[in-house]
Amino acid sequence: MKRSKRIYLLLFILLLTSIATYAVKQYEEHKENIKNREEIILQIPSDSVKTLSWKHEGESLSFHKEERWLYDEDEAFPVDEEKIGELLGIFEEFKASFIIEDVEDYGQYGLDNPICTINITTDEESYEILVGDYSIMDAQRYVSIGDGNVYLVKNDPMDHFELVLSDLIDHDETPFFSNNVTKIQFTGVENYTIVYEEESEDTYAEDVYFIKGKGENIPLDTSRVNSYLSKISHLSLTEYITYKATEKDIEKYGLDDPELTVTVDYTSKDEEGEEVSESFVLNISRDPKERKDADKDSEEEEITAYVRVGNSKIIYRITSDDYKDLMVASYDDFRHLELFYGDFEDIEKIDISLEGKDYTITAKKRFNKRTYHYEDEEIEILDLKNALMDLKAESFTDEMPKDKKEIGLILHLDKENFPQIKIDLYRYDGGHCLAVVDGEPVSLIKRSRVVDLIEAVYAIVLG
Repeated sequence: MKRSKRIYLLLFILLLTSIATYAVKQYEEHKENIKNREEIILQIPSDSVKTLSWKHEGESLSFHKEERWLYDEDEAFPVDEEKIGELLGIFEEFKASFIIEDVEDYGQYGLDNPICTINITTDEESYEILVGDYSIMDAQRYVSIGDGNVYLVKNDPMDHFELVLSDLIDHDETPFFSNNVTKIQFTGVENYTIVYEEESEDTYAEDVYFIKGKGENIPLDTSRVNSYLSKISHLSLTEYITYKATEKDIEKYGLDDPELTVTVDYTSKDEEGEEVSESFVLNISRDPKERKDADKDSEEEEITAYVRVGNSKIIYRITSDDYKDLMVASYDDFRHLELFYGDFEDIEKIDISLEGKDYTITAKKRFNKRTYHYEDEEIEILDLKNALMDLKAESFTDEMPKDKKEIGLILHLDKENFPQIKIDLYRYDGGHCLAVVDGEPVSLIKRSRVVDLIEAVYAIVLG
């Protein structure tokens, strides 16, 4: 190689080395501008905000505040102000944990084409927050607020702003019912009223719900009524059909003449802790055409159904299962399944008639505990107790007995208002017996449970 060529080669190598050295120096200088410290980068009081908008994945949403928050595209849209408050709350004290100053290339942080752009205005200032890539290594999000820096933030805005319009509707709420219900009224396919009454003289158990009858209140199973109320409380009101229902809409979805309207009167506490009376109304209806063509004998078919809370402008679609649960609201759906639904400890004596013979079991009380005796001998009562409490309705009926009586019981109770309960069980078919309580036919009971009762009696009287 000629000497001149060697000189050129050395000069070229020197040039490359100089360029590399300069690049490393620039990188080191740039790296020094990355600061690892926590700092508040935005403080925007929520109550000062006048407008809020954002763009994400082609969705643009914008809201402005007058007396309340309004959706720019349709001021009739019922905005969930609590949800807007949650979005704005992020920026009341927005903290960064890493600060990258004097940024030259926003692209490496995903901020040249941000996944979300958030705009906020107050009376005095406007803010634009760009949301970039997510740093898996740091488990934080890159953001820019327009001051030339890039920040890594722990409170990722995308945990909150990945919303569509339906996420921001102020849905109707279903109350939580506890021991605060005073009355339940059904109109439509069911028409009757349930009242709440503690320590009633119309039951020998601890019932609190009663159907208002003529001259008497008919006790209901507390757990069954509460289960129904719980289904109302947990009803999912999220799939709205319209949020500005007209009379035509209400008619279209069968809610002008609902299949069933449930009105629950209850009490709650106001902000001062004072008890106030409130009322919740739920209108329920199947799709009118579907209802007209429905096969009443089919339990498996899918049902299209809608509900409306009171006079709300929002109409919701509910699931087939929810509809079926809400429509199970007859007297039979709430009455006691057990023939005897009181406390066994309240029984002072049992008179039994079985196969033409009569037997009596008596109770003695000592130290608030009863022991049971047959012909002056103390007996083990557990099997008889379990057999009695297991006499539960498979179905209810008002059919009078036509066959032989299998067994009869008279339960003498330690209750002034209910001194005794008379239970007679008759043959009905191969699988069931017909139960008559105090002379009135009540229900069909599995024959196997009646057999268990008879066997428990024979185990006592035959020793």
